[in-house]
Amino acid sequence: MKEKKEILMTEHLVLREYAESDFCELREIISDRETMKYYQKPYDEKGVRQWIEWNLDNYRDLGFGLWAIELKESREFIGDCGITMQIINHKIVPEIGYHINKKYHNHGYATEAARACRDLIFSTTPFRTVYSYMNKENIASRTVAEKSGMKQVDEYNDGEETLSVYAITREEWEMLG
Repeated sequence: MKEKKEILMTEHLVLREYAESDFCELREIISDRETMKYYQKPYDEKGVRQWIEWNLDNYRDLGFGLWAIELKESREFIGDCGITMQIINHKIVPEIGYHINKKYHNHGYATEAARACRDLIFSTTPFRTVYSYMNKENIASRTVAEKSGMKQVDEYNDGEETLSVYAITREEWEMLG
């Protein structure tokens, strides 16, 4: 069995690479209608397996992706957060995404993980700006972006929904201290 490689550690969390053994815990999150209400639909079994494979491919090809989040103390899997390359308003850009098991919403874990990913991007890559985007109605995701120092920079309709785009530049990040 492949070792689960740790990427980041924060006050309360460990972010690590996905493993095939994360299937059941991930399925609980991304197959849940309530958690995924701003997606076209929740993921089925095949979609959950593809999610893990996509991230394993991203680690190999890009050196980053969405990472599994575990609570530091108990090592319980509670979601994911990380960096992926996304098409946002016709441009491919680095994006911080996050998905937290609804049992752990409103504990600040998404913000803690997103800030750690933001810091990692600016300290290890040449990217000048990092983004997060979400359905315009997704107040929780918008709040995480704002608490990560991002500001709304765009809003557009992709043909299916209206998306809000948030971003922080390297210079803005440096001013956070």
